[in-house]
Amino acid sequence: MGETTGYAVRMQHVTKTFGKVVANKDINLELKDGEILALLGENGSGKTTLMNMLSGIYFPDHGEIEVHGRTVTIRSPRDAFDLGIGMIHQHFKLVDVLTAAENIVLGLDGKATVNRKEINKKVKDLASRYGFEIDPAKKVYNMAVSEKQTVEILKVLYRGADILILDEPTAVLTPQETEKLFAVLRNMKKDGKSIIIITHKLYEVLAISDRVAILRKGEYIGAVDTEKTNQAQLTEMMVGRPISLEIERPEMEDKVERLQVIGLTCLNGDGVKALDNVSFSAYGGEILGVAGIAGSGQKELCEAIAGLYPTIGGSVLYTGEHDGEPIKERILGLRPDEIVKKGISMAFVPEDRLGMGLVAGMDMTDNVMLRSYKNKKGIFTDRKTPKALAEQLIEELEIVTPGVETPVGRLSGGNVQKVLLGREIALSPSVLIVAYPVRGLDINSSYRIYELLNEQKKKGVAVIFIGEDLDVLIELSDRIMVLCGGKVSGIVDPREVTKEDIGLMMIHVDEKDTEEKEEVNV
Repeated sequence: MGETTGYAVRMQHVTKTFGKVVANKDINLELKDGEILALLGENGSGKTTLMNMLSGIYFPDHGEIEVHGRTVTIRSPRDAFDLGIGMIHQHFKLVDVLTAAENIVLGLDGKATVNRKEINKKVKDLASRYGFEIDPAKKVYNMAVSEKQTVEILKVLYRGADILILDEPTAVLTPQETEKLFAVLRNMKKDGKSIIIITHKLYEVLAISDRVAILRKGEYIGAVDTEKTNQAQLTEMMVGRPISLEIERPEMEDKVERLQVIGLTCLNGDGVKALDNVSFSAYGGEILGVAGIAGSGQKELCEAIAGLYPTIGGSVLYTGEHDGEPIKERILGLRPDEIVKKGISMAFVPEDRLGMGLVAGMDMTDNVMLRSYKNKKGIFTDRKTPKALAEQLIEELEIVTPGVETPVGRLSGGNVQKVLLGREIALSPSVLIVAYPVRGLDINSSYRIYELLNEQKKKGVAVIFIGEDLDVLIELSDRIMVLCGGKVSGIVDPREVTKEDIGLMMIHVDEKDTEEKEEVNV
């Protein structure tokens, strides 16, 4: 039926509100048969909400959806599956103790007993048809992130989906894994599948899509042919005004060692080494980028330095000044408040913002006070200073909030991020550790945060920036430390290596691999 209309999906006048917030307003979106459509928009522009209506998680307030020329009602993910629509979310929904093949057939109607040999063969055949690499018998808990993603995509294909929606699929992949995924998507397209990919990485949009549809603040701005557009035009359509896509890397003359990490080792919950003999130095006046695939020890590294994660070996030394006197202190094993008392100001923006950095039910003023109330003497707390700081942050960082009294849990992810980063920078730290500070942020906010990090660097702060976008890490950092499986596989000058070199270091660390790496670099 799709051949008659030429469209796999047409969404017409679709509107969705949550309370007073209009997530999608009167949107018309079309996905052609056998095309890859990139859905682009800033954080909070309504991309995921719109796709959640197509995949049956939300139901539109107004408007209608056509699939292959027929008006349909999608009230549940089951309805979407029956129409051949499958969505691969950012957060995977797999059962850890089952194999790849078992996860793929899980929940399908059929016999109570499962013929493992038969389903393994079916899964293998399906994978090779599109160019996936997968071991059907491998347990999910033994898999790398890219393998889990493969299982999620195969799960959707196994159920017969011919319309696929991928939400930020490359956020967790190395450059090499992204290339493999794109090759698979092109094979799917050749096979007649229609694909929507939600992403905020413009160079990926240009590399993989046929057309780009742009949302801005919940409204549909338009669609353009990929071959007729460029990054600058797409950015302007997303943001509503031209934006410079240059990331500065100011050169600082006097670099002072602020942090020396020696042989840092710690275990995860399963008793496996999350960090294995990690050593490096961080200097005031530079940004040290940290690269690695998800789960390589980045989280534990931040938390161990900040006094929030137990270690079994190694040392962390801080060099600075206390009451005008130079000091070199061992800070490992101290509580976060003790680290501050020694005159060591270390700001830490964790990966889990609301779980760890901010209290969702508190407003901005109270969240700012969390960092300063211990300094106050007496029983009365000063609310004026934090309130003034909160108002200053709203203005300087363009935080979108009804006011300083609004609970931060009600703000969008990007605004929560700005509150947290702004509060930490307001402490005038000498070491600033930021983990994924632009994850899920729109372009405008991301570039504002890169500027903030550069401002800190110019003030002589040692910035440790844990990022996932290699292009940004390479442009912004003075040095990049690559982590792989809890070990340091190298510290490199980003001006002298390629993105592919770093990608290889992210997956190779053993001594025997070093020779292999050197051969590749030649």
